[in-house]
Order: sequence, then C-alpha cells, then structure tokens
Amino acid sequence: MCLGVPGRIIEMKENYRAIVDVNGNRMEISVRLTPEVQVGQYVLIHAGFAMEIIDEDAARETMQLLLEVMEYGQL
Repeated sequence: MCLGVPGRIIEMKENYRAIVDVNGNRMEISVRLTPEVQVGQYVLIHAGFAMEIIDEDAARETMQLLLEVMEYGQL
C-alpha cells in the first residue's frame, strides 16, 4: 500500500519537474508520470512523483482525512 498526498501545481519547470504546494509547504516533484498536468491542477504525490491528476474536491477531502489521522496519532 502506498500513501499519496495531494498537492497543487504552482510552477512548471524543465525536465518534467514542478513545484507543488502541499498544505502550505512547497516542494519540487517529478511530473514525468503526468506530463499533461498544468499549473493550478491538483495531483496525488507519492515518493516525489505526481502519480495522478485529481480534482480539487478530492484533494481537499484527502488532505482533511490525512490531517485527522495525524491528529489522532494513527499515522
């Protein structure tokens, strides 16, 4: 099982790289698996790779669930 974290693409870079915002934190990831992604879209991130493009509602719901799990010490 893998744990994917949602993030919003805020900048596209060269060589299939992008900057994402994950709950207020910025990081650089690979978008080689989702080359069609555009600035403003949300992706599910695992191990530094955007695994799939998701909609904003799914991103918010997933992040809320992750925050709740972390709050209760289950992760």
